[in-house]
Amino acid sequence: MTTQEAPEKLLAAARPLVVRYCRARLGTRHSTWDSADDVAQDVCLALLEALPRRPLERPFPSFVCGIARHEVASARKAAARQCDEPVAELPDEVDSSMDPELHALRRELGERMAKLLQVLPEKQREIVVLRVVVGLSADETAAAVGSTPGAVRVAQHRALCQLRKVVTS
Repeated sequence: MTTQEAPEKLLAAARPLVVRYCRARLGTRHSTWDSADDVAQDVCLALLEALPRRPLERPFPSFVCGIARHEVASARKAAARQCDEPVAELPDEVDSSMDPELHALRRELGERMAKLLQVLPEKQREIVVLRVVVGLSADETAAAVGSTPGAVRVAQHRALCQLRKVVTS
């Protein structure tokens, strides 16, 4: 593998994880999925810059999630400072992959999930996002949130039980 191919392969492996994380954490609160994708792009750039300083003992997925967490927090702060009203932009082309009804349903589902996750404490919310949405293992999630794998499993179980109670009541 050449030095030109290495960053491409790294980003190809990390980008799906980053996009899922950013979409799960930002959802539709930042007006569109595009903003979550923009933040994901910022995460990928920050990842390339931070890679030479990565501690070798830290698992790669938790390293990526740490950078993503920082970029998501920065995006939230920037959005809070912005006082402008978002205005819908017209796309250059018609997106035939998703009809308007499916887009509206997906957006509504995202908003409902974001509200549902708000009933959880921040750490449990982070664990559920990392485990269920992003798909990290208990070990990788523990490294990302500074906990043990056992504590992550217990917190995930309690969080899912709490969510189940909210949904069924």
